[in-house]
Amino acid sequence: MPHPARVEVDGWGWRYAGRRLPATRDIDLTIEPGERVLLLGASGAGKTTLLAGLAGLLGGSDEGEATGAIRVDGAAPEAQRGRIGLVLQDPEAGVVLSKVGDDVAFGCENLGVPADQIPGRVIEALASVGLDVPLDRPTKALSGGQKQRLALAGVLAMRPGLLLLDEPTANLDPDGVREVRTAVERVVAREETTLVLIEHRTAVWADMVTRVVVLAPGGGLLADGPPAWVFGQHGDALAAAGVWVPGRAVDLPVLAPVSSTRDASLQATRLAIGRERRAPVLSGLDVAVPEAAGTVVTGPNGAGKSTLALTLAGLLPELDGEVVAADRLAARGVRRPSRWRSTELLTRIGTVFQEPEHQFLATTLRDELAVGPRALRMPAAEVDAIVDELLERLDLASLAEAHPFTLSGGQKRRLSVATVLASSPEIIVLDEPTFGQDRRGWSELVGLLQREIARGRSVIAVTHDADVVRHLGQHRVTLAGAA
Repeated sequence: MPHPARVEVDGWGWRYAGRRLPATRDIDLTIEPGERVLLLGASGAGKTTLLAGLAGLLGGSDEGEATGAIRVDGAAPEAQRGRIGLVLQDPEAGVVLSKVGDDVAFGCENLGVPADQIPGRVIEALASVGLDVPLDRPTKALSGGQKQRLALAGVLAMRPGLLLLDEPTANLDPDGVREVRTAVERVVAREETTLVLIEHRTAVWADMVTRVVVLAPGGGLLADGPPAWVFGQHGDALAAAGVWVPGRAVDLPVLAPVSSTRDASLQATRLAIGRERRAPVLSGLDVAVPEAAGTVVTGPNGAGKSTLALTLAGLLPELDGEVVAADRLAARGVRRPSRWRSTELLTRIGTVFQEPEHQFLATTLRDELAVGPRALRMPAAEVDAIVDELLERLDLASLAEAHPFTLSGGQKRRLSVATVLASSPEIIVLDEPTFGQDRRGWSELVGLLQREIARGRSVIAVTHDADVVRHLGQHRVTLAGAA
């Protein structure tokens, strides 16, 4: 039976190669065996960087520069093979093998777990996270939320002494959130595992953790103590710093529902959708996207939300039926987005993918934001003005010359939204737009989308975030699952 790990962080910091300022610094922290720590902080405060440091994954001097030291059970994390399990913020990064059962077994096999014990661990781990799919299901066929559960199952099967979770419920539907939280609580209690967890939505975990540690944006700690004490004594300061404090609502208007008679910017009729023609995910869909309004698409993981969004955006062909745009959006007389050229899509429909990295093309934020306007052959002065405005509006100006891949998850999400807005499309399609956002970033992002709606844009958001539904859901599309 594994024993819980002890963690010591002594004046530790990390600066990524090519970045002038450190991602985090001056962290002093001791975590006793069996503690359950919720790690909070504004987007960009260094939470994910600290977690990577605890896991021993930050590499050598070619990747960056470390100060201070981290020890797990008295040794460097990279020397503690099998003692540390990490579930990354991006579920795609955790998928290794092509079949679900093999992927969950991968860590156990590498740790030399006896072969006769591995099948039982795999089945137990999958059940604990609520991933009820065949063991031979291709991992590429899983939704983003299902991949998140898969990554967690693979780590739980290893039974680590230190469990590190980076936004483990961010892409999950409400049932999935409850299942994953229950699974983590069960494993931590049974194995007495030490837990360090990053989660912006604190209410999900506040009653399970024993300690809350808040990183300060400039380095060091902003707060450290029991959850009730931290949120009670530091609630105002934490909210101002961008931390989600349980029970504190955001100060944004709730947009009024729109009439079913409003003109549609996109109309889908008898639509069948899927990534492969032989296997439609859903069929017989009739969906109208109203002009100058917010439409939210909700439903359980695997229901086809992302596939529907990509089909409406013209990036996946219809398997049956059709998606047509309003007459004013026609290109060359063609109203079907799936038949438009890429430059025609730029000013008509902009898409923000579930994984931000999938749409980054340049080596700096400034150049990334200029890709669309330059493709539209805008004058250089106009391009610069658009880029500067978006950098300021989404709190990314200080990172203008940084590489997009060195950003935090929340910063990557804001950048991905900004790249789409740079081309001023009439319709904006976003897949989980608030993933990884702190309170301040969330408010800026949702407020920005509300302003785009007020300017006459149509916004389509795939989301599990109840607050996004509340503040953007003027029209709602709910998918129940495969027919």
